[in-house]
Amino acid sequence: MLPILLSVVVISFSGVMMPGPMFAITLAKSFKSPWAGVWISLGHAVIEVPLIVLIYLGFSRFFENSLVQLVLSLAGGSMVIWLGIAMFRARAKVVKDGKELSYSAFTAGIITSGLNPFFLLWWATIGSLLVMRFLEFGLSGLIVFIVVHWLIDLLWLSFVSILVYRTHSLWGNKFQQWVFIAISLTLVGFGAWFLISGVRMVV
Repeated sequence: MLPILLSVVVISFSGVMMPGPMFAITLAKSFKSPWAGVWISLGHAVIEVPLIVLIYLGFSRFFENSLVQLVLSLAGGSMVIWLGIAMFRARAKVVKDGKELSYSAFTAGIITSGLNPFFLLWWATIGSLLVMRFLEFGLSGLIVFIVVHWLIDLLWLSFVSILVYRTHSLWGNKFQQWVFIAISLTLVGFGAWFLISGVRMVV
Protein backbone atom coordinates (compact mmCIF):
# COMPACT_ATOMS: atom_id res chain seq x y z
CA MET A 1 0.00 0.00 0.00
CA LEU A 2 2.96 2.34 0.61
CA PRO A 3 3.64 3.17 -3.07
CA ILE A 4 -0.06 3.97 -3.54
CA LEU A 5 -0.04 6.20 -0.45
CA LEU A 6 2.99 8.07 -1.78
CA SER A 7 1.12 8.75 -5.01
CA VAL A 8 -1.84 10.03 -2.96
CA VAL A 9 0.47 12.41 -1.06
CA VAL A 10 2.06 13.81 -4.23
CA ILE A 11 -1.20 14.20 -6.16
CA SER A 12 -3.02 15.61 -3.10
CA PHE A 13 -0.32 18.24 -2.61
CA SER A 14 -0.49 19.20 -6.28
CA GLY A 15 -4.25 19.65 -5.93
CA VAL A 16 -4.40 21.60 -2.68
CA MET A 17 -1.55 23.94 -3.68
CA MET A 18 -3.33 25.02 -6.86
CA PRO A 19 -4.65 28.61 -6.58
CA GLY A 20 -8.42 28.69 -6.22
CA PRO A 21 -11.31 30.07 -4.14
CA MET A 22 -10.42 28.01 -1.06
CA PHE A 23 -6.81 29.20 -1.08
CA ALA A 24 -7.95 32.82 -1.53
CA ILE A 25 -10.38 32.54 1.40
CA THR A 26 -7.65 31.00 3.55
CA LEU A 27 -5.43 34.01 2.92
CA ALA A 28 -8.19 36.44 3.91
CA LYS A 29 -9.38 34.58 7.02
CA SER A 30 -5.82 34.11 8.26
CA PHE A 31 -5.48 37.83 8.95
CA LYS A 32 -7.49 37.32 12.15
CA SER A 33 -6.68 33.77 13.19
CA PRO A 34 -3.82 31.27 12.79
CA TRP A 35 -6.49 28.55 13.05
CA ALA A 36 -8.32 29.64 9.89
CA GLY A 37 -6.62 26.92 7.86
CA VAL A 38 -7.78 24.26 10.31
CA TRP A 39 -11.39 25.42 10.19
CA ILE A 40 -11.39 25.75 6.41
CA SER A 41 -9.96 22.25 6.03
CA LEU A 42 -12.69 20.94 8.36
CA GLY A 43 -15.36 22.67 6.27
CA HIS A 44 -13.68 21.23 3.19
CA ALA A 45 -13.86 17.74 4.75
CA VAL A 46 -17.63 18.09 5.29
CA ILE A 47 -17.98 18.05 1.50
CA GLU A 48 -14.98 15.96 0.53
CA VAL A 49 -15.37 12.91 2.78
CA PRO A 50 -18.96 12.06 1.69
CA LEU A 51 -17.86 12.73 -1.91
CA ILE A 52 -15.00 10.22 -1.61
CA VAL A 53 -17.40 7.64 -0.14
CA LEU A 54 -19.86 8.18 -3.02
CA ILE A 55 -17.06 7.71 -5.56
CA TYR A 56 -15.94 4.58 -3.69
CA LEU A 57 -19.50 3.27 -4.05
CA GLY A 58 -19.47 3.95 -7.79
CA PHE A 59 -21.18 7.33 -8.16
CA SER A 60 -18.33 9.13 -9.94
CA ARG A 61 -20.28 9.35 -13.24
CA PHE A 62 -23.00 11.37 -11.51
CA PHE A 63 -20.55 14.26 -11.08
CA GLU A 64 -19.58 14.07 -14.76
CA ASN A 65 -23.20 14.68 -15.79
CA SER A 66 -23.48 17.94 -17.77
CA LEU A 67 -26.68 19.03 -15.97
CA VAL A 68 -25.06 18.53 -12.55
CA GLN A 69 -22.03 20.52 -13.68
CA LEU A 70 -24.28 23.27 -15.07
CA VAL A 71 -26.21 23.65 -11.80
CA LEU A 72 -23.01 23.66 -9.76
CA SER A 73 -21.35 26.16 -12.10
CA LEU A 74 -24.23 28.63 -11.84
CA ALA A 75 -24.79 28.21 -8.10
CA GLY A 76 -21.08 28.07 -7.30
CA GLY A 77 -20.21 31.02 -9.50
CA SER A 78 -22.88 33.19 -7.90
CA MET A 79 -21.82 32.24 -4.37
CA VAL A 80 -18.10 32.79 -4.99
CA ILE A 81 -18.83 36.21 -6.51
CA TRP A 82 -20.88 37.03 -3.40
CA LEU A 83 -17.93 36.02 -1.19
CA GLY A 84 -15.64 38.30 -3.19
CA ILE A 85 -18.01 41.29 -3.06
CA ALA A 86 -18.58 40.84 0.69
CA MET A 87 -14.84 40.74 1.24
CA PHE A 88 -14.27 43.86 -0.87
CA ARG A 89 -16.88 45.80 1.12
CA ALA A 90 -15.47 44.68 4.47
CA ARG A 91 -11.77 45.22 3.69
CA ALA A 92 -11.40 48.54 5.55
CA LYS A 93 -13.23 47.29 8.66
CA VAL A 94 -11.17 44.11 8.75
CA VAL A 95 -7.82 45.91 8.39
CA LYS A 96 -8.45 49.10 10.37
CA ASP A 97 -11.08 48.10 12.94
CA GLY A 98 -10.03 44.50 13.43
CA LYS A 99 -13.48 43.15 12.57
CA GLU A 100 -14.12 39.74 11.05
CA LEU A 101 -15.68 38.87 7.71
CA SER A 102 -19.40 38.08 7.80
CA TYR A 103 -18.84 34.36 7.20
CA SER A 104 -16.77 31.93 9.27
CA ALA A 105 -13.75 30.00 8.03
CA PHE A 106 -15.67 26.74 8.48
CA THR A 107 -18.56 28.01 6.33
CA ALA A 108 -16.13 29.32 3.73
CA GLY A 109 -14.51 25.88 3.53
CA ILE A 110 -17.90 24.29 2.84
CA ILE A 111 -18.94 26.87 0.23
CA THR A 112 -15.67 26.94 -1.72
CA SER A 113 -15.65 23.13 -1.88
CA GLY A 114 -19.28 22.11 -2.35
CA LEU A 115 -20.03 24.81 -4.93
CA ASN A 116 -16.83 24.49 -6.92
CA PRO A 117 -17.65 22.51 -10.09
CA PHE A 118 -13.98 22.01 -10.92
CA PHE A 119 -13.29 20.53 -7.47
CA LEU A 120 -16.08 18.00 -8.05
CA LEU A 121 -14.89 17.30 -11.60
CA TRP A 122 -11.35 16.69 -10.24
CA TRP A 123 -12.77 14.06 -7.91
CA ALA A 124 -14.86 12.50 -10.67
CA THR A 125 -11.72 12.04 -12.81
CA ILE A 126 -8.29 12.14 -11.11
CA GLY A 127 -9.70 11.58 -7.63
CA SER A 128 -11.75 8.57 -8.68
CA LEU A 129 -8.63 6.92 -10.10
CA LEU A 130 -6.95 7.31 -6.71
CA VAL A 131 -9.97 5.90 -4.89
CA MET A 132 -10.12 2.91 -7.25
CA ARG A 133 -6.57 1.96 -6.32
CA PHE A 134 -7.76 1.40 -2.76
CA LEU A 135 -10.71 -0.84 -3.64
CA GLU A 136 -8.67 -3.99 -3.05
CA PHE A 137 -7.92 -2.92 0.53
CA GLY A 138 -11.58 -2.66 1.49
CA LEU A 139 -12.98 -0.28 4.09
CA SER A 140 -9.72 0.01 6.01
CA GLY A 141 -7.95 1.14 2.83
CA LEU A 142 -10.65 3.74 2.19
CA ILE A 143 -10.26 5.13 5.72
CA VAL A 144 -6.48 5.34 5.34
CA PHE A 145 -6.90 7.12 2.01
CA ILE A 146 -9.35 9.67 3.46
CA VAL A 147 -7.16 10.40 6.49
CA VAL A 148 -3.95 10.79 4.45
CA HIS A 149 -5.59 13.00 1.83
CA TRP A 150 -7.27 15.22 4.44
CA LEU A 151 -4.03 15.57 6.43
CA ILE A 152 -2.37 16.98 3.29
CA ASP A 153 -5.13 19.60 3.05
CA LEU A 154 -4.81 20.35 6.75
CA LEU A 155 -1.02 20.70 6.69
CA TRP A 156 -0.92 23.02 3.68
CA LEU A 157 -3.80 25.28 4.71
CA SER A 158 -2.49 25.47 8.29
CA PHE A 159 0.97 26.41 7.01
CA VAL A 160 -0.51 29.20 4.87
CA SER A 161 -2.73 30.38 7.71
CA ILE A 162 0.03 30.54 10.32
CA LEU A 163 2.44 32.23 7.90
CA VAL A 164 -0.07 34.96 6.98
CA TYR A 165 -1.18 35.50 10.57
CA ARG A 166 2.38 35.92 11.88
CA THR A 167 3.59 38.22 9.12
CA HIS A 168 0.61 40.36 8.04
CA SER A 169 1.23 42.95 10.79
CA LEU A 170 4.47 43.85 8.99
CA TRP A 171 2.70 44.64 5.74
CA GLY A 172 1.12 48.01 6.67
CA ASN A 173 -2.58 48.98 6.47
CA LYS A 174 -2.60 50.13 2.87
CA PHE A 175 -0.81 47.04 1.64
CA GLN A 176 -3.17 44.83 3.63
CA GLN A 177 -6.17 46.53 2.04
CA TRP A 178 -4.66 45.99 -1.39
CA VAL A 179 -4.21 42.31 -0.53
CA PHE A 180 -7.92 42.12 0.33
CA ILE A 181 -8.79 43.87 -2.94
CA ALA A 182 -6.65 41.38 -4.86
CA ILE A 183 -8.28 38.44 -3.08
CA SER A 184 -11.74 39.90 -3.71
CA LEU A 185 -11.03 40.31 -7.42
CA THR A 186 -9.62 36.78 -7.53
CA LEU A 187 -12.82 35.38 -6.04
CA VAL A 188 -15.01 37.39 -8.41
CA GLY A 189 -12.83 36.18 -11.28
CA PHE A 190 -13.23 32.54 -10.28
CA GLY A 191 -16.97 33.07 -9.84
CA ALA A 192 -17.26 34.60 -13.30
CA TRP A 193 -15.25 31.70 -14.72
CA PHE A 194 -17.65 29.22 -13.11
CA LEU A 195 -20.66 31.09 -14.54
CA ILE A 196 -19.18 31.33 -18.03
CA SER A 197 -18.31 27.62 -17.96
CA GLY A 198 -21.91 26.83 -17.01
CA VAL A 199 -23.34 29.00 -19.80
CA ARG A 200 -20.99 27.38 -22.35
CA MET A 201 -22.40 23.99 -21.39
CA VAL A 202 -25.88 25.19 -22.38
CA VAL A 203 -24.72 26.87 -25.59
